[in-house]
Amino acid sequence: LTPTGSTSTKVELRGNVLLLECIAAGLPTPVIRWIKEGGELPANRTFFENFKKTLKITDVSEADSGNYKCIARNILGSAHHVISVTVKAAPYWITAPRNLVLSPGEDGTLICRANGNPKPNISWLANGVPI
Repeated sequence: LTPTGSTSTKVELRGNVLLLECIAAGLPTPVIRWIKEGGELPANRTFFENFKKTLKITDVSEADSGNYKCIARNILGSAHHVISVTVKAAPYWITAPRNLVLSPGEDGTLICRANGNPKPNISWLANGVPI
């Protein structure tokens, strides 16, 4: 089974295509199966190529992080390999701040929600000066 060993790691960026490869040798030729440990493969974004040797997940997000196992099996036995996937993400808006127009003495609320991996730090500035 290639990759060799029992585990390996892979890092991908949010929004990219995740490609995981698992090549098995044996006679009779092994059938390859992919699973995500503790979860499901995303049904509408998962594709298999090269007779299931390649697992392709499009538009990955942080939720796609986890352990993916390829299992090669024929009538004589099986072998498996676990690929630990981490999806990293540059900061992105969940709720971006919006312009706020207030009258004198009126209260207002600005909301800023961002995410990323690693989690971004949020800081507020007024006219370029930290609040």
